[in-house]
Amino acid sequence: MACTTILVGKKATYNGSTMISRNDDNPTGSFAVKKFKVVEPNEQPREYHSVISHCTIALPDDPMRYTAVPNVNPEAKGIWAAAGINSANVAMTATETLTTNQRVLAADPLVVYQEATDTTSEQIGGIGEEDIVVLVLPYIHSAREGVKRLGMLLEQYGTYENNGIAFADHDEVWYLETVGGHHWIARKLPDDCYTVIANQFSLDEFDLDDATGEQKEFMASADIVEFINQNHLNLSKGQFNARLAFGSHSDSDHIYNTPRVWYGQRYFNRQDPTWTNDGLLTGPESDVLPWCRQPDHLITVEDVKYVQSSTYQGTPYSVYSKSAQANIYRSIGVNRTSFLGVAELRNDVPREVSCIQWIAFASNVYNALVPIYTNCTKVPEYIGNTTLQVNTNNFYWANRLIGAIADPHHDTTIVSVERYQEALESACRQVINEGEKSFQSNCDAIEFCNAQNQKIVDLVQKYTDRLLNEVLFTSSCLMQNSYSRSDN
Repeated sequence: MACTTILVGKKATYNGSTMISRNDDNPTGSFAVKKFKVVEPNEQPREYHSVISHCTIALPDDPMRYTAVPNVNPEAKGIWAAAGINSANVAMTATETLTTNQRVLAADPLVVYQEATDTTSEQIGGIGEEDIVVLVLPYIHSAREGVKRLGMLLEQYGTYENNGIAFADHDEVWYLETVGGHHWIARKLPDDCYTVIANQFSLDEFDLDDATGEQKEFMASADIVEFINQNHLNLSKGQFNARLAFGSHSDSDHIYNTPRVWYGQRYFNRQDPTWTNDGLLTGPESDVLPWCRQPDHLITVEDVKYVQSSTYQGTPYSVYSKSAQANIYRSIGVNRTSFLGVAELRNDVPREVSCIQWIAFASNVYNALVPIYTNCTKVPEYIGNTTLQVNTNNFYWANRLIGAIADPHHDTTIVSVERYQEALESACRQVINEGEKSFQSNCDAIEFCNAQNQKIVDLVQKYTDRLLNEVLFTSSCLMQNSYSRSDN
């Protein structure tokens, strides 16, 4: 999936939380219909069957409750749980589709499903984006544990695609990237840093000694050093650079991937005087942008949403500009986003109410980010009742319609959209602030979260219905077959 990931350490955020975020973008010409869901332990399978790869995996008998954003129609391509937070307050988002190179794929080929033929038997595939959240999130009690469990599954079953997966708990953020069919590496994000990742193998400087030793900040497949040496993958003259060894170096990266990283780093490090529009080191086609950086300012949820919605605004590459360079790069905020998820694990409130999964559906340019407490057992209808058919009584389709109606008249409708985003997100934060003032640790936390979520979603439906009315009226007035003369 063509996604963008943003991760933020606890010393780089405005409130000391850890944050992991991902745009779940669909391939061109495809729109996955999504909903928000709470998966109870009795709903979690004990034997998992993959739709795409046909693999079968036995699961532990002690799953935890967790949230997810699955496809509405799992029979088509599987569950695709995408992102969530479990009852141990561990968050996960999967996956960032990555690129790699021919040497890696030759040394450790992807495990791709093959149908049986007259002369060959069926070849079962490995695990992939369809499966990973369901296989990992219900069973882990820390971000580090998430890396280890996923690494074990990758080594045992392999994968049919190159992916990056993020994990967070209240203290740490970890990011894992697959290397070929069965290998992987992972790095802990420094607490005072952020990273922006865009469909490209991104980890750069990597401490192999730590990864194969104490594993304080790095982890990897047990045989990673042997794998690198046997296949001559190390291209570095000094410290090992994983991106050089495992990543791609194609011209298409400069159009599709690196510009998104450039724009995100340009936003979070605005005071950096070296940013240029065309420089080989700091421009949108740079091959050497660092994996992580310390931001100029503490990062908020709104900052993450802004970058995840960006269309290169403020640069000649903006898709809505009249510049000759408009739309030459793949933007972050595109039409085929199915949802945006931001997991915020807060450290300044009681643990029972500390985890919020912010969600938005459809194109981020025209939607708003909504906070949902994940220590809950009930899902408000408006975010959980998505149908396969278009229906304005759910948040997914309302947002999909708003984006499609507003985009042809962007300059006119964006005023209403921006007012909606500010008003709704402010109102939701007010519900959080006022509710948590009265929360006591001896209260029923789950009932509190259920009630808070319903209050928030009631506001979401009210404000979203109003915006849909506004953009529909405005765009109807601007139709090409309009005529100014009237009978009254």
